[in-house]
Parts: sequence; C-alpha cells; structure tokens
Amino acid sequence: MKKELNIITFDADDTLWENEPFFRENEQRFCELVNEYADSKQILDTLLKNEVKTLPIYGYGIKGFVLSMIETALELSNNQVSGSTIKKIMQLGKEQLSYPVKLIDGVEDTLSALQGNYILVMATKGDLTDQERKIEKSGLKKYFSHIEIMREKNESGYQSLLNRLQISPDKFLMVGNSLKSDIIPVLSIGGYAAHIPFYTTWEHEKVDDPQECDRMFSLNSIRELLSVI
Repeated sequence: MKKELNIITFDADDTLWENEPFFRENEQRFCELVNEYADSKQILDTLLKNEVKTLPIYGYGIKGFVLSMIETALELSNNQVSGSTIKKIMQLGKEQLSYPVKLIDGVEDTLSALQGNYILVMATKGDLTDQERKIEKSGLKKYFSHIEIMREKNESGYQSLLNRLQISPDKFLMVGNSLKSDIIPVLSIGGYAAHIPFYTTWEHEKVDDPQECDRMFSLNSIRELLSVI
C-alpha cells in the first residue's frame, strides 16, 4: 500500500461490531407475528420492498425498519392486522434499540495497534440516536479522531467527508464489510479500500464484486489489516 497513506476510516456496523444478525432475528419474529396473512417469502419480499421505498423518508436504522414492518403488516392484512400485533412489532424495535454492543473479534487490538501511526476515522450511516448509542456503548470512541454519521455512503458522501478531513483520496483507506457502501464508492473517487466480508448482509446491500483494482484489498478478518498497510 502507498506509504503516504495517513487516514484509515472504518465502517461501524458489521465491521467493528455486530449489527445485521439482530435484523435477521427480528425479521423471523415478524414473520411469526403475521404468518396468517402470507408465507415467509412473501412477507420478507414485501418488507424489503417497503424498506427500500421509504429509505429517502426514514433513512437507515431500526426506526425505519419498525415502520416498514408495520406498513408491511397493514399491506398484507389489507389493514386488518390487530392493534395487539402492531404493539408487538413496535416492541421488537424497542428491544433491538436496547441490545448490547458486541465487538467483532480483533477490533480493539487492531485499533490500538494503529492508533498513533495513523489518523483513525469512523464513518457509519443509520439513525443518529441509535448510532450514537452504539458508539458510546462500544467503548471505541477513544481511538477515533473524527466520527461521521453519514446520510448516505456514496461517492458524493465520501467526497464531502474527504473535504472535511482536508485530504486527497490517495491518502485515504476505507475499511468495511459492504461492497456497495464501503468499497465501490471509495474506489470510484480514487481512494483505497479493504473489504472484510461479514457472514450476513442485508439484501439491499448486495452487489456484484467490483473489477480487480490494485487499490482494493480483500481480508478475512480485521487483524489482517495490519499486514497490508
């Protein structure tokens, strides 16, 4: 990797701590709550459609997820779903908002080893209140010089981040699990990217692998980052 690299930016959800498994668990609980109206495939397909449709309104995160579950329940039941079921759906979201933050193995050791040698930045997206909660509970805030909760992780979003950091793309490395949000946009603006796949990914984040690029690194774990920079 280029020697002049001096900023390493980390995605948060499913890169620093676990997140997506909680959504998968609550999707299954939601299916059980509304299974009298449709089978699991139809429920999940309709839920995904509603989540994606309302992203410009609700944004990413648990609150939008809960509202999309309620909309899906109403749609599939032809507005016949009970108030009791709606209450249970809301409870799923409240419980998820209180889940503990579970760090992914190797995260703290790696950040500790990098701190002092590089400027470390966290760049995540999602509901502001929930992301701030997870950042505080993670205990990782002390490692980062700058934390950014982005509205959207696309080319313009990353370019705005680079402008705020006052750095050129060739000195910037993004580390994350999502090809769509963490890797491809950064490569497109001339930055470096390290992809660390997580074992489960939201359907909306799934894309084809990008073309081979000497600015992209595929890693099996965050610990391997130390050997490629």
